[in-house]
Amino acid sequence: MRAPEDHGGHELYSAGFYKKIVPMERIEFTQSMADKDGNIIAPAQAGVPDYPKEIEFVIEFKALGEQTELTITESGWTPGQMAEYAVIGMNQSLDKLAENVGSLHREMKEKQK
Repeated sequence: MRAPEDHGGHELYSAGFYKKIVPMERIEFTQSMADKDGNIIAPAQAGVPDYPKEIEFVIEFKALGEQTELTITESGWTPGQMAEYAVIGMNQSLDKLAENVGSLHREMKEKQK
């Protein structure tokens, strides 16, 4: 992820562990700050001392006909600026996911022709 420009705009890395995967229903995992090689480091080492040591995520999927409802729950944040950055980071991730899913969808449509 990339820090906001008003905070240097530098690259930040993360790593984590999958705790539970229920296909088509739920994914649970952790996220921590990491170096560029994926080694977990203290948030202060990454230049974000207010960032939590570990964040827990639960992503739930619910079929809605031809679409899927996505619910994302993050825990471990304290109120304030870092929680706001979490929203920015999640939006970046969801934008990338939408881009990739859209590309895959277009490729599948082309193959069906």
